[in-house]
Amino acid sequence: MNWSARQEAMLEAMGLRLWQRPPPEAIKVNDEAPAPRQPARADPPPMRTPAAVLTGVPAAERPVVLRPSQPPSAVSSLDWTGLREAVAGCQACKLCEGRTQTVFGVGHERAHWMVVGEAPGEQEDLQGEPFVGTAGRLLDSMLRAIALSRGEAAPERSVYIANTLKCRPPRNRNPEPEELARCEPFLLRQVELVQPRIILAMGRFAVQSLLRSSEPIGRLRGRVHQFHGVPLIVTYHPAYLLRNLTDKARAWEDLCLALDTLQSA
Repeated sequence: MNWSARQEAMLEAMGLRLWQRPPPEAIKVNDEAPAPRQPARADPPPMRTPAAVLTGVPAAERPVVLRPSQPPSAVSSLDWTGLREAVAGCQACKLCEGRTQTVFGVGHERAHWMVVGEAPGEQEDLQGEPFVGTAGRLLDSMLRAIALSRGEAAPERSVYIANTLKCRPPRNRNPEPEELARCEPFLLRQVELVQPRIILAMGRFAVQSLLRSSEPIGRLRGRVHQFHGVPLIVTYHPAYLLRNLTDKARAWEDLCLALDTLQSA
């Protein structure tokens, strides 16, 4: 398939490497006998992504081979309606087999704040909305403490909430690198459509997916990172805070850092 320069730039920005056919002079042909006929391939060659780094395992030791259900360049052109339909019909990985429904996202579509979580849990899978249940109530309390809401409000007081994965992993297991890579174009397009002023990355897998880092949250929080030009603050997932109450104070510090960063910008 021939890609335009713009499509190649999009693929490179999303960490996807294009397969290149070797030049004719690099192909050695036996002059004494004709080369055996190779069966035609219906699918394009696999593309590799650095998704293995999401688990802290070097890519050379744990390569991930991807065959996206549709090219990232197609996702990057979708509006909200088209993106929601693409997520609802996605069958790019095995998670589609066990989901009740996809979990797209919720909140003001031009909110100044964007919260990115990890993967849907049981309640999210049933309700089709991220951050519900006890962890969701804690998140809402945290947002209210800085005068933000996922409900109806002005963009500067609104939050758009999305997950790195749009389908629930079975038994709430950890996301696999290939699953994160398959969902990545959807999340990136959500960020492009919202155009947030600041992003809160909540939880280990959200942080690893957005920052391409296997560093612990404790080493990444407390400073401002960047995701495609948007300031990004690392903090703990509300579900983690429910089990580790002493870290709630650190999470509050992260919210204050996000506020100061946005105000200074």
